[in-house]
Amino acid sequence: MPDDLVLKQTNSEDPDYHMLASRLDRDLHERYGEMQKAYDVHNVLKHIPDVIVLYRNGIPSACGAFKAFDAHSVELKRIFVSEDCRGKGFAQLVIKELEELARKKGYTRAILETGFGQPEAIYLYRKMGYQAIENFEPYVGNKDSLCMGKALV
Repeated sequence: MPDDLVLKQTNSEDPDYHMLASRLDRDLHERYGEMQKAYDVHNVLKHIPDVIVLYRNGIPSACGAFKAFDAHSVELKRIFVSEDCRGKGFAQLVIKELEELARKKGYTRAILETGFGQPEAIYLYRKMGYQAIENFEPYVGNKDSLCMGKALV
């Protein structure tokens, strides 16, 4: 990893994580408009113990988190890269760090949900080995959601 990058393991109380997640929320509302309000309830920032914030030259530039989904799986949440840092592999670094942390905690699978209005995210997840799976709760029956999964073993 380049010297100008630092990955910090933290939790959802971290103010840098809150700032980046707020920027993600704005981006999602711009992409999806009113439809995004139905998803907001699933993006609550409280009580998430496993968060990664990536800093570039000391500036918070990317983030991601996971929460336990079941005894064997984590759900990746709130993956975001600042607009000026996109295309540099930062999301991959954050996701790899989250996957490694999940492995260390004994999880064997990662799942996530994204929307069809985020083709760059879908491309990234596929590139990292995630494959489409049946939509899980609370996204069952939602034609705008794409759920994906990957074995961590």
